[in-house]
Amino acid sequence: MKVYLRKLVPIALLVAAQQAGAIGAGQGQANWVGTWTAAPQAFVPGALATYDKQTLRLIVHGSIAGKQLRIRISNLYGEQALQIGAAHIALRDQGADIQAGTDRELLFQGRKEVRLAAGSELFSDAVALDVPAGADLAVSIYLPSPVRATTSHLLAMQTSYVSKPGADFGAATKFPVGKTLQSWPFLTGVEVAAPSGTAALVVLGDSQIDGDGSTTDSNHRWPDRLAERFRQAGAPYDGIAVLNKGLVGNRLLHGSPPLPSPFGQALGPAAEKRFESEVLKEDNVRYVVLGIGMNDLGLPGVIAPRSELVGASSLIASYKRLAAAAHQHGLKIFVCTLGPSEGADALGPGYYSDSKDSIRQAVNAWMRESSDFDGLIDLDQLLRDPDHPSRLLARYDSGDHLHPNDVGYAAVAVAIPLKWFAS
Repeated sequence: MKVYLRKLVPIALLVAAQQAGAIGAGQGQANWVGTWTAAPQAFVPGALATYDKQTLRLIVHGSIAGKQLRIRISNLYGEQALQIGAAHIALRDQGADIQAGTDRELLFQGRKEVRLAAGSELFSDAVALDVPAGADLAVSIYLPSPVRATTSHLLAMQTSYVSKPGADFGAATKFPVGKTLQSWPFLTGVEVAAPSGTAALVVLGDSQIDGDGSTTDSNHRWPDRLAERFRQAGAPYDGIAVLNKGLVGNRLLHGSPPLPSPFGQALGPAAEKRFESEVLKEDNVRYVVLGIGMNDLGLPGVIAPRSELVGASSLIASYKRLAAAAHQHGLKIFVCTLGPSEGADALGPGYYSDSKDSIRQAVNAWMRESSDFDGLIDLDQLLRDPDHPSRLLARYDSGDHLHPNDVGYAAVAVAIPLKWFAS
């Protein structure tokens, strides 16, 4: 979280999701599964990008293979309708360029152009494209008229590209880069038509799920590393997509801090509310991992009111509600203990305190004894310094004493038992 939030502090010191895109002829029976996702976020006041007669070329890293695909566009936080002049998808070559012969134009209910109402989302029609597992995809969106990127995913940990103003460059093999960006405006999903039995694992959480602290453009978030393990293990694990629903600054029980927070609504609704819109509405979900709760302790008194600090009993009750909801929908659900954070003062003193840490330890103790979940990922035990248990082990520390580095995220992925996902 520090990488993004610390940069933004100086800057500013559901309508129900509508799957409006008709799937197109012959697509209704497809077994759609996400190969990549990102949680939609509102903009940060004072840091709102505007595009006009420009093409976005957004780079995403897929999880599973497929021979047909479609994209999801979101205008969830839109102030007005979003006009899309054209959209394309292709296999990425290097940088902003695509592999020759892989470009596919995307249509929306058979039309090249589409107008997406504020507060809604839609799928494109499907196109045929042989997408390997673990492939980098380039999604190009042409914006023909001025539009503010009020819906985006802010902490991409991935470089994407914006063309110079002018024509639609969506089909260009060599992309005319005007500037780069480190977010994903408007794009929230890529799905593939997958064989029967293919399913998704959704990881719902905060900046540690988003990959804060990992190397940009490396795909070293721990959900990415877990997806690599699935692919390397072969059947049946290579039929499980790993979908990242991390969201910087997100909390389990409270949404984005109330105004006049410098972040507006960008830190998202409470994860309890996100569970329905971002887990249950994904196609063919079978598993859920919760990696959320650190900011419920850390943010109050720093960028959220002190009154929003929650106790162990409130956090535990929320975890129990989510576990029950997952089981009610036939999903297996796993939970991560809350990792150490002593020294994490990038947002100002107070993110860590001994009293907050005692709440964290009480929650973790409950998780280790709880029968509410189908499995436990003990991040605390894995990542802590055994000689100083309230601190991250130095070799896993990205430098902010809160987020793991590439080595730490790899250790998390390796620690997860594959047998949990064998059925």
